[in-house]
Amino acid sequence: MRIFGKIHSRYPIYVVGAVVALALVIFAVRYLGSQPAAPNNANPAAPVTAGVATRANVPNIVSVLGTVQSIDIVSVQARVNGPIVKVEFKPGQDVKENQELFLIDPRPFQAALDQAKAQLAHDEAVLAEAQIDLTRFQILAQENSIAKQQAEDQVYVVQQDEGTVQLDQANVEAAQLNLEFCRVASPITGRAGQLLVDLGNLVGPSVTTSSSTSTTSSSSGQTASTTAMVMIAQIKPIYVSFNIPQNLLDQIKHNQAVSPLEVDAYSQAGDLLEKGRLTVIDNQVNTSAGTVLMQGTFANADETLWPGEFVRAKLILSIQNNVVTVPSQAVSAGTNGSYVYLINPDNTVHRVIVEVTERQGAIAVIGKGLSGGEKIVVDGQYRLDDGVKVEVQQMVESGVE
Repeated sequence: MRIFGKIHSRYPIYVVGAVVALALVIFAVRYLGSQPAAPNNANPAAPVTAGVATRANVPNIVSVLGTVQSIDIVSVQARVNGPIVKVEFKPGQDVKENQELFLIDPRPFQAALDQAKAQLAHDEAVLAEAQIDLTRFQILAQENSIAKQQAEDQVYVVQQDEGTVQLDQANVEAAQLNLEFCRVASPITGRAGQLLVDLGNLVGPSVTTSSSTSTTSSSSGQTASTTAMVMIAQIKPIYVSFNIPQNLLDQIKHNQAVSPLEVDAYSQAGDLLEKGRLTVIDNQVNTSAGTVLMQGTFANADETLWPGEFVRAKLILSIQNNVVTVPSQAVSAGTNGSYVYLINPDNTVHRVIVEVTERQGAIAVIGKGLSGGEKIVVDGQYRLDDGVKVEVQQMVESGVE
């Protein structure tokens, strides 16, 4: 109190206040000056995903829904009547052409063949006797020992016996054929379906074409079923059928004449299953749909395609060589047309107007605006404008599918 009183007595109070305020300012300046400077976050770099405009050969593709179909599918039926005594395959098994599938009881047909052969042997002997008599009668007629009429009549007897022998020979061939039909073989190489008849079932040939199932009487008086015994479907090679808009028909025919067009089959999940070739262009346009049916043939060595399966068929109409491509999402739409953002060496961007001539899935074909090799923004464009600085978080490829 004595000191304050002494100072107060010597200086006015406002002078003392000014001195104290000055001391506080000096302290604050020195304290704040010793602290590290805060970073400047006013304009941070925008994070983006980048890619490179590349030159590639781009196919011109038509993608449509297709159906896998067997080139050959056969309904195996019996051609003779009788019970099945043997089944030589398992359902779902691969079978070869001419491989035996069923055996129909051959005993009645073997007996019929033996009977036909016996009748042939009998009638051949009769013919031989008639030919000997004809020779003898002709000699006697020349000697006037018998009437010439008798010799002439014997000529006709020989001719009748020759006809009988020919008929017997035909009966033997028919009996032999029926015996062979007891062994039911596969007419094609393919995959056997489910067994449609069982061991012991009576089967026989169809007597009508108006129904897939009919009946006929067997030699034993029983009724024979003519339902298909098994279905054989060819798996390798195989077809994919699909419909193409008619406005592409002329281009397809022209390119197909130069070289068979490639057809690729994809699963519903987008996986490539098999590559094939266009082999069938239907001979008429479907007037109700304005489409043309086409078929591609596939080797199907690994059996990746299955009859009845739905696939995505991609017909390659032509190839665009050495064109500039970018990921489709890199292209944005503006008032002046489509554009992309180019990334400069200093990591700033500027907008470039481009002409997109075609889009194929995840890529866009650029006709004008890029020459290839440019670094572009693929994702994150909504934050950008000319001169904005970017930070590349990820690089993506822009190759053709």
